[in-house]
Amino acid sequence: MGIKRFEERIERLVEGSLTRPFRSALQPIEIGRRVTREMDLQRRVGPRGSLVAPNVFAVTLASDDVERFSQYIDALVHELAEAAREHADIEGYDLLGPVEVDIFESSRLKLGQIEVVANVQQGDFPCDVVMPDGKRIPISETPLVIGRLPECQVVLNDPNVSRRHAEIYKANNEIFIQDLGSTNGIKVNGNRVKNAVLIDGDDVVIGATRLIIEAP
Repeated sequence: MGIKRFEERIERLVEGSLTRPFRSALQPIEIGRRVTREMDLQRRVGPRGSLVAPNVFAVTLASDDVERFSQYIDALVHELAEAAREHADIEGYDLLGPVEVDIFESSRLKLGQIEVVANVQQGDFPCDVVMPDGKRIPISETPLVIGRLPECQVVLNDPNVSRRHAEIYKANNEIFIQDLGSTNGIKVNGNRVKNAVLIDGDDVVIGATRLIIEAP
């Protein structure tokens, strides 16, 4: 399922121009399959009995293939990482850090050949506030102030939003939201709160704006 969505997203992103002219050459779906195959082959039982899979991938391609993908390389890297995350979720694998994919070129490889080196690497998962337009704003230990004032990190031009309405921040590996004495308050998953611990997928409403928390 994850690989199928990967193929669909890549085709939509480049409007098919990446695949149709090169039907006999290396396809992005083949790279995605190799990445997820390495996850399956190198999964290990972790200390708590869960299956831990690699989260860092070095993909090496022939120079001609890298050149062919050059116009879409950043998008391809992003979608490969997303496919790996989805595969881990579907298979129930634990990841010890964010998924990272890098693409390298090698003159010793022939057209169509792929090498994938996968490793488990611990690290902090990125946490974001996702705006209605899809923009992601990172959450860190420094409070992310939401309000109408121009100096706020998240500016909402809404008369129902106070000048400094609320703040979101990380502490002790958790995400917190705090009402800053606003007039109309905040809602988390439909419930009005003064403060709360946020998790992945939480729905935060401030004024007329709906924010989504992403914390893999």
